[in-house]
Amino acid sequence: MVAPAPRGRRAIWLHPVAKPALLVTGLLPFAWLFYAAVADQLGANPAEHLIRSLGDWTLRFLCLTLAVTPLRTIAAQPALARFRRMLGLFTYFYAFLHLLGYAVFDMGLDVGEIARDIAKRPFILVGFAAFVLLTPLAATSFNRAIRALGADRWQALHRLVYLVAGLAILHFFWMRAAKHNFAEVAVYASILAVLLGWRAWRRVRPPSLQRARQPARQG
Repeated sequence: MVAPAPRGRRAIWLHPVAKPALLVTGLLPFAWLFYAAVADQLGANPAEHLIRSLGDWTLRFLCLTLAVTPLRTIAAQPALARFRRMLGLFTYFYAFLHLLGYAVFDMGLDVGEIARDIAKRPFILVGFAAFVLLTPLAATSFNRAIRALGADRWQALHRLVYLVAGLAILHFFWMRAAKHNFAEVAVYASILAVLLGWRAWRRVRPPSLQRARQPARQG
């Protein structure tokens, strides 16, 4: 059960339409890309544009998913945790479409050729590894899986998100390295570094700092 937020801060996070609104918002990039593909508005190389756009949205939703815990802690909004599962599933949804787009448009769904390409090109191997590691996280994001695994094992499994984030950035870096375009890579890497750094600091911070914050939370 989610603890109530401090008085005056409840507003939108507990509103009954908040989750449906997030669902619709999360599907908007997919709807736009689908429309653009059908309407031939993806530019001179539509397959490349589609695959890269899906990869970009995967990174964006990964950043949003990892931002939930810091935001709910700093803003004292525990109800924000209700959106983490949906954001995580959107991350997997766009990662799956990104991989599917590569398999269909770049490789013609030739499984043997896909396997050889993964083994041959490091950036494809790293991206595929990130997707493989993300799969059990999506599959165990439901309450029944949490109960079956137990809280400790579930939390240990979901720490793989740190590795997934690192592999995703490395995949993006190597993809952009061919064109020496690192501006977007730096932006996503910085965001993920801050979010993961905050989580790491929370785990290793001195006990005195943890005790110092307790009265503020109780008040």
